[in-house]
Amino acid sequence: MDRIKIGFAPTRRSIFSAPDAVKYRGLTARKLEELGIDFVDITDINEEGLLYDEEGRIRISEKFKREKIDGLFFPHCNFGTEFECARLAKELNVPVLLWGPLDERPEPDGTRLRDTQCGLFATGKVLRRFRVPFTYVTNCRLDDPVFERGIRDFLAVCNVVKKFRNMRILQISTRPYEFWSTMCNEGELLEKFNIQLTPIPMPELTDQIKAAKKEGTEVARVIEYCRENMIIRINEAALENVAALKVAMNTLVKKYGCQAIAIQCWNQLQSEIGIMPCAANALLNEEGVPTVCETDIHGAVTALMVEAAAMGETRSFFADWTIRHPDNPNGELLQHCGPWPISVAMVKPQITYPLAFKHPGSITAEAKHGPVSLVRFDGDNGEYSLLLGNAKGVDGPKGMGTYLWVEVDNIKRLEAKIVEGPYIHHCVGIHKNVVPVLYEACKYIGITPDLYDPIEEDVKAYLRGEN
Repeated sequence: MDRIKIGFAPTRRSIFSAPDAVKYRGLTARKLEELGIDFVDITDINEEGLLYDEEGRIRISEKFKREKIDGLFFPHCNFGTEFECARLAKELNVPVLLWGPLDERPEPDGTRLRDTQCGLFATGKVLRRFRVPFTYVTNCRLDDPVFERGIRDFLAVCNVVKKFRNMRILQISTRPYEFWSTMCNEGELLEKFNIQLTPIPMPELTDQIKAAKKEGTEVARVIEYCRENMIIRINEAALENVAALKVAMNTLVKKYGCQAIAIQCWNQLQSEIGIMPCAANALLNEEGVPTVCETDIHGAVTALMVEAAAMGETRSFFADWTIRHPDNPNGELLQHCGPWPISVAMVKPQITYPLAFKHPGSITAEAKHGPVSLVRFDGDNGEYSLLLGNAKGVDGPKGMGTYLWVEVDNIKRLEAKIVEGPYIHHCVGIHKNVVPVLYEACKYIGITPDLYDPIEEDVKAYLRGEN
């Protein structure tokens, strides 16, 4: 599971009860500890461990920078000092979470100890003035389920933002000539989002394959893993090439400090090593190194975002939208030659030959059914968006490669989204509902969330804790 560290900056205002603010500061910290949240506290900044003045804000900022926090949490423990929250958030430039404990019944004489909700209203407005995007968990009690859900979703949002702002993708060779749809603007990705590409030529990969074979130990380990976890339908030489390719790509990822791979999977690679890379891609995908086909850089970006939204707990799969279901009016076939991780498969995968090519090295396996999220980061003409939505795996005709028949609410509406763009025939799926997290993360990374079903109000209601 990916680890995220948040800065814990509980805040108060002087005109309300300071002792009550200190009480809730402590209760909130203990709740975070109980939930296993990694946070940086500020009890060393002042006796109260609260943010309420400029001197404290400066010291808190210095501490949080040293600790390299990934997100900032502002529990409003009585009302809150909204301008200090905004100054701190502006300086740190990380995702921000607002929350305050539900206010108690007023005292018999009419006095109120905290006025927390009012403080949230004030801070939200001032953050907007500072142009600081923020997330909030609805005003609730610490033991309400919505609190834990909100905190965990915020950690996932922080993880997406952290991943997105620090992407480096290994690009193995150029895109296939025929695939104009997968072209990308490398300079624009760097300038807009700090997404870095590390392009290498095909011979560098083949040299690394030879080195992996010569060393032998790691290749032998991968071959053994394949035998234990897959049905082998290819010869020994091809299996050795699959394992050597996996080892070579993993070595290059580490050498260049990358988190994902986009490979020209056909057709020069087959001339060089005599196999399809699909099974090797699947092995890397299983280990949490997203590896996508046809040098689809935007596909690699999507896979990194999706897995970050799942906190690294669930593997994603890179797929083509291909054909309509012959019987289900809202069904569609998601398929690719065989790069999907083994844990996605419904049955034991086979290493075999692909649907449209004569070389070995593909995987055949139907993916598990059930709810999935389907996502695509893409852009053209200087504008970028994230296609988002839900589907469910359903029964359908037998396929080849790695495949999953899915049902959506309205396939014609989805088809129009993809055809009209800026999207293409590739998407990333995952067996988890990551749509709300990715929707919320978009506000921090400067891309537009684009829901292919009219569920925006449902997503917002979820984020508010309504369902």
